[in-house]
Amino acid sequence: MTVTYAGSPELVGTAAARGSLDAKPKRDVGRAMLLGAKGRCPACGTGRLYGKYLKVEPVCASCGEELHHHRADDAPPYFTIFVVGHVVLPIALAVEVMTVPPMWVHMALWLPLIVLLTLVCLPPIKGALIGLQWANYMHGFDPNAIGDDQPAYDFGGDGTRS
Repeated sequence: MTVTYAGSPELVGTAAARGSLDAKPKRDVGRAMLLGAKGRCPACGTGRLYGKYLKVEPVCASCGEELHHHRADDAPPYFTIFVVGHVVLPIALAVEVMTVPPMWVHMALWLPLIVLLTLVCLPPIKGALIGLQWANYMHGFDPNAIGDDQPAYDFGGDGTRS
């Protein structure tokens, strides 16, 4: 099977075919995600990723890598819900099947556990996603990108409001 792309050859193809302007050094995704999950700078591994609980440092104090470009947004809570749900639900179902406790016991056991696990899992998951973005040159982490730090929206018109 042959795939043919429409357009000029300089607009399609691999980074090597496009020239050395787009060629970037490969970053280790697993290492960057692991360092991010540990709360460390994905670039150097020594600087702190967070200044506060989930507040990302704008610049790494050790290597100077700009970290404010990340766009973690809603992904960390979604992944945290996924992880915590898959940990707590089987245990809660097993307790229900084995002992059939009253509802207040379920509430007393699982609500605090869910809150605690969520608060513990959220920073490593967010750090891993920031490491993934850094390793893949996503968003503003690409030093050669032009205007990638700000989203480009074109709603038409002349930009004035009436």
